[in-house]
Amino acid sequence: MPSAFPRQTIEWHLEEPAAFRRLSLSLVEMAVLTGIVLRLLRAFAFTHGRASVIVSIGAVVVWGLILVGMATAHLANFPLRRWFWRAPLFGLAETAGEMVTSLLLIWLGREPNGTARAHFHDWPSMAARALLWSELTLCLWMLLLAGIIILVRRSGMARGVDAEPLTDPRLPPASPSGR
Repeated sequence: MPSAFPRQTIEWHLEEPAAFRRLSLSLVEMAVLTGIVLRLLRAFAFTHGRASVIVSIGAVVVWGLILVGMATAHLANFPLRRWFWRAPLFGLAETAGEMVTSLLLIWLGREPNGTARAHFHDWPSMAARALLWSELTLCLWMLLLAGIIILVRRSGMARGVDAEPLTDPRLPPASPSGR
């Protein structure tokens, strides 16, 4: 009579990705966190940066680095063909996080709008401006990054990397349009 218990047991080790890696896999979490940080940075720069041009320029540079850095950390988890819908969606979710933070700051009376404090009637124009800048920045960055990656793959600069990387056989095949 066969035994119901196996003769040899296998010990399973589950390796979970690091916390930032897990965060970078989620478009919504990564984008909303980015939006919150960027809106707080903007409020700080507008409040304290008016006295110094260096602080204002530094805040713009830091804003851009945070935005493209977080988007790059997210997009790096996916193949190029998925970037064309993920980057604009990242910008939309980032703006949503930024605008919810803006509403909270307006309610607290701490949201700057130029040299004065913002009011609720200023919010729609601020949202449109934030969406325009984040979408424009992210889409241009995505196109630049994708162009560099394609150039490096096709030119043979990256040794051992195929020009067209293999895809996971479990995934459905990509359509010719790249979607």
